[in-house]
Amino acid sequence: MGRTLESKQQIVEELKQLLGESEMALVLDYQGLSIKEMSDLRTRLQASNGVCKVTKNTLMRRAIDGDSVWSNLDALLSGTNAFVLVKGDVGGAVKALQAFQKETKKSETKGGLFEGKLLSTDEIKAIGDLPSKEVLMAQIAGAINAVATKVAVGINEVPSGLARALKQHAESGDS
Repeated sequence: MGRTLESKQQIVEELKQLLGESEMALVLDYQGLSIKEMSDLRTRLQASNGVCKVTKNTLMRRAIDGDSVWSNLDALLSGTNAFVLVKGDVGGAVKALQAFQKETKKSETKGGLFEGKLLSTDEIKAIGDLPSKEVLMAQIAGAINAVATKVAVGINEVPSGLARALKQHAESGDS
């Protein structure tokens, strides 16, 4: 038995709400994945605030209709699609998806949309290759600390250099 108009409208509203909260959307060809594998993917995505939704392309089209941020997603809506909507750690979600795809060797990423721009599979792979937010913050902190250390050493060197020059001048006997 098909879905009623009310249930379809409810699904479209839920999709609109999820899209409104999301920063990135990825489109996967999920054909061949079992229910257990889809559950595994959903569990992996939860850690980075990602949600995997399987819905008809027509319902997703209705959800993105008139939304300038997500309208470019229409180009990817063909075939059997699952939608990964990420509202937190974009890099973490892409890494989780890539790890899942590497293990199952069944699903394929068709593309994605980030900040209104369509992403190719290569661009999505590049996002997954970026270090995590914590690693980047540690690298920045290390760089800032190194600069501060060099400035402190430089400032400390001025009086030391002056003292050495005065000592050398005094030892030479010139007045």
